[in-house]
Amino acid sequence: MVAEIGLYLAEFLGTMILVLLGNGVVANVLLKKTKGHGSGWIAITTGWGLAVALGVYTVGWVSGGHINPAVTIGLAAVGEFEWHLVPGYVAFQILGGFAGAVLVYLAYMDHFAQTDDPATKRAVFSTGPEIRNFAKNFVTEVIGTAMLVMGVLGVLNENNQIGALGALIVGFIVWAIGLGLGGPTGFAINPARDLGPRIAHALLPIPGKGDSDWSYGLVVPIFGPIVGGVIGAAVYHSFLLTFI
Repeated sequence: MVAEIGLYLAEFLGTMILVLLGNGVVANVLLKKTKGHGSGWIAITTGWGLAVALGVYTVGWVSGGHINPAVTIGLAAVGEFEWHLVPGYVAFQILGGFAGAVLVYLAYMDHFAQTDDPATKRAVFSTGPEIRNFAKNFVTEVIGTAMLVMGVLGVLNENNQIGALGALIVGFIVWAIGLGLGGPTGFAINPARDLGPRIAHALLPIPGKGDSDWSYGLVVPIFGPIVGGVIGAAVYHSFLLTFI
């Protein structure tokens, strides 16, 4: 049995990997004078999907590989996770997101300096809407995260017998959500993925970075995914009750 601190450290590591590679691909696409500059949304969504898969593969055997407070809270809400572990999981997920964002900054320091637009620099760290409407942006995050949690619970249902392929298919779910639902808000679907890096953006000495857009960041990408995660878990469990 893994001690609680071991579970928390696993979530930290998994979320750090998620953000390092996920925000890393955003940096590669958006910042100037990178090898991947301008390669577009397909590259970003693919990178995020693979980042999720690697994060889950790395630590899933220890902690379950939630690497997302919306998943942790959603599972707890339907009785599939112990509530007393939730605060530690969420705290270490956010810390992991922060650490991953710092590593992205260290890898791309010269390219931040070559990029003029503050909004582009912020986008490497955190999400933002293309059309700013908090209510509709919130609904978008709820829908995307509900689909994530329903998809994860469905794919990993023991009746599917997918075994070690589970983490890879979870990555495919994130990829599909990014392609299908990521256009309006950049699909946070994970409070730790947004909050940890947004804190890093606020603290790091990034030249010409502008503000961290806390008016959006403290509401939509945090509470939208949490609400969506609970709804997704509840809907999936209600669906199962129809057949069991």
